[in-house]
Amino acid sequence: MRAILSSVSVLKRLSIVRRNSSQRTSFPLWSVLSYLLVPYALFSLIWKGIQYRPYFHRWHERFGFLTSRFGGKVVWVHAVSVGEVRSAAALIRGLMERYPEHSVLVTTMTPTGGEQVRQLFGGLVDHCYLPYDLPDVVARFLNRVQPSLAVIAETEFWPNLFAACNQRHIPLLLVNVRVSASSLTGYLRIPKTSREMFRRADLICTQTRTDAQRLRNLGVDESRLHVTGNLKFDVAVPDVLLQESIRLRSQWGEDRFIWIAGSTHANEESKILDAFVELKKRWSNLLLVLVPRDPERFSKVTRLVKRHGLRVERRSSHSGSLPRETEVLVGDTMGELQLFYAAADLAFVGASLVMRGGHNILEPGAVGVPVIFGPHMFN
Repeated sequence: MRAILSSVSVLKRLSIVRRNSSQRTSFPLWSVLSYLLVPYALFSLIWKGIQYRPYFHRWHERFGFLTSRFGGKVVWVHAVSVGEVRSAAALIRGLMERYPEHSVLVTTMTPTGGEQVRQLFGGLVDHCYLPYDLPDVVARFLNRVQPSLAVIAETEFWPNLFAACNQRHIPLLLVNVRVSASSLTGYLRIPKTSREMFRRADLICTQTRTDAQRLRNLGVDESRLHVTGNLKFDVAVPDVLLQESIRLRSQWGEDRFIWIAGSTHANEESKILDAFVELKKRWSNLLLVLVPRDPERFSKVTRLVKRHGLRVERRSSHSGSLPRETEVLVGDTMGELQLFYAAADLAFVGASLVMRGGHNILEPGAVGVPVIFGPHMFN
């Protein structure tokens, strides 16, 4: 994180002389495709909203209509959802300390990401949704915010947004960047567009040397690349969380062996429950804490547990000591996953039994819990 903050300091001192005024300021084909995809995006919001109502809220922000115009100096950080917000939390705090005269705006793409911002920072930062990558929508957003600095976390690449920052001379820093082999293949299919998009960034901080090399293969200038490591290693575990985990463990049963399956996806829960049924034949005091990745799937997963003939409780509707007859606890609350990890004996991390590439195994590891995962960990 210190390396990234140092890069921010360098970037803030730049006069943006590297900006090339001859660069085109938009991506016409991408823009046309983006406009054509708007109905699909709205349908997706409706579908998700039916299953998780917060997706119905604040649609106007997704089209750049913010409720208020920001005043003064603004540092803008984008982190797509919960994991990215948690990874960027230390960096955001570092920016707040280093630039106290600036207010901080954090944008996300998901309601759960926004809730994570609220839990971590309260009213210390502002939050809104990142608008869709349409030229007029992006312009409306930037007119409202007028950021002094833009920081985009992880693998969030938006051609029109990057071009607009470039045109307005807003320093653009990409942090914690990861470029998978499959992503590189995709970029190489449209090499000119990809190269032009990355040229809009003033500095790119990658997780590994491999990521940096893949960007070089796309033609990204060496002077803009910095290998700064993975921000997930900078996520602190607060003492209060460890203390709370002791209390939670006593409620779940100190004499029970607790296995948590975190951030699971469709087609993983059935396999996990099948394994759990077999394990229960040997260890009768086993408790499974099952935490789906997406909140819109909480009810569906609860029904799935019941179809397996298992006695289930939901975290949101239960408080106090867990009944001994409970076999599966569905974690259907937000922001408690690491607390659950800390209270468990063994953690399985999802997106690894399906071709999603695996989620963050550092989170349970940081609280000293052994981690198991499936064969698909390419991300």
